[in-house]
Amino acid sequence: MDRILLGHGGGGKLMHELIEKHFVPAFDLGQMTDSAILNVAPGKLAFTTDSFVVSPLFFEGGDIGTLAVNGTVNDLSVCGAKPLYLSAAFIIEEGFLISDLSKIVESMSKAASLAGVKIVTGDTKVVEKGKADGVFINTAGVGFLSEDVEISPLKIKISDVVIVSGEIGNHGACIMAGRNGLSFTPPLLTDSRPLNALVKEMLACSKNIHFMRDPTRGGIATTLKEGAVASGKCIMIKEHLLPIADQVKGLCDLLGLDPLYIANEGILIAIVDKQDADKLLEVMRKHPHGRNSAIIGEVLTAPEGMVIVETALGGKRIVEMLTHDQLPRIC
Repeated sequence: MDRILLGHGGGGKLMHELIEKHFVPAFDLGQMTDSAILNVAPGKLAFTTDSFVVSPLFFEGGDIGTLAVNGTVNDLSVCGAKPLYLSAAFIIEEGFLISDLSKIVESMSKAASLAGVKIVTGDTKVVEKGKADGVFINTAGVGFLSEDVEISPLKIKISDVVIVSGEIGNHGACIMAGRNGLSFTPPLLTDSRPLNALVKEMLACSKNIHFMRDPTRGGIATTLKEGAVASGKCIMIKEHLLPIADQVKGLCDLLGLDPLYIANEGILIAIVDKQDADKLLEVMRKHPHGRNSAIIGEVLTAPEGMVIVETALGGKRIVEMLTHDQLPRIC
């Protein structure tokens, strides 16, 4: 049997065989109970959930499985939490190749191991052919948060500095290239990767990290706009300071897109106290996931709730959230 059948989601023999053959060994699951029992340290817990419907399922440098693990790990990490446990629920289309499911599950296992987290529980459902476009994955994550860590847009203050941890737009551009049959030399890879180790180094360096997010859908423009609105401050960024790969620039020029709005899956935006910015940047650049980190702007008093881009020519433009996504099903 090489394809998923409706019976694989029916709760009977086929489903148990699928789970025992593919999920149990990949995720090193223990007893098959309705809930995982977890050991956690005293303190605060961070809890997040996300769903992944990316198309195509496989792309340069990753697939939906790595995306699901890294995306959830990063949502916990940018809150200042240490990711501990994940759940993984699969909605699989009837007729989906079991060999492709096996590749995705193996990718998730490797990504979880790399991030130092454990997938401890999950669920499997199968829907009729044409109802799920292959496979959708929902993940949830739990992490531990120290009492002294508080990262919030409400802590953003005047003269804070804006740092980005790497090149922007790589993931979204990679997906766009795959959908349009475009290739680059060198190849344009997704930036999907876990950020928890980088965040750990940052928090050890400074307690003055006021705001931190991973700018996924909507790109850094949307993330910065969220921070500006929530804090009531103005965020100014400088176009010439933005780290953007030549392939991403070229693709955006070709398709008429703005790299500020292109999705990312392996970088973070941090708004930090000006006095700590240089030492944080030094620490970030020493980490393999932050070697292209850059200071790209600062926080101003006015206009309140606005994001302003200073262009390479010295002009200024206002950045707003897009009404519609430039590229749907990016993660």
